[in-house]
Amino acid sequence: MSSNDQETKSSGIGVFGLMGVMFIGLKLTGYVTWPWIWVLSPFWIPAAIVFSVLFTCSVVVGVMQAIEDSKNARR
Repeated sequence: MSSNDQETKSSGIGVFGLMGVMFIGLKLTGYVTWPWIWVLSPFWIPAAIVFSVLFTCSVVVGVMQAIEDSKNARR
């Protein structure tokens, strides 16, 4: 088989997952006294960034469509 015929599969925890597990372990063992919101931040911050980008893009598209509609209404 050539390399093109093989599927590439990724397995593993990933950087943010590893950081999250590490932070939880540090919190439970008492090495850090951070609030739980920051201990769990490697799990929710990437999702928040994605949602923020999607929201910003949808607002920009909506404004551009509104501008285009107002230009077409004037004609």
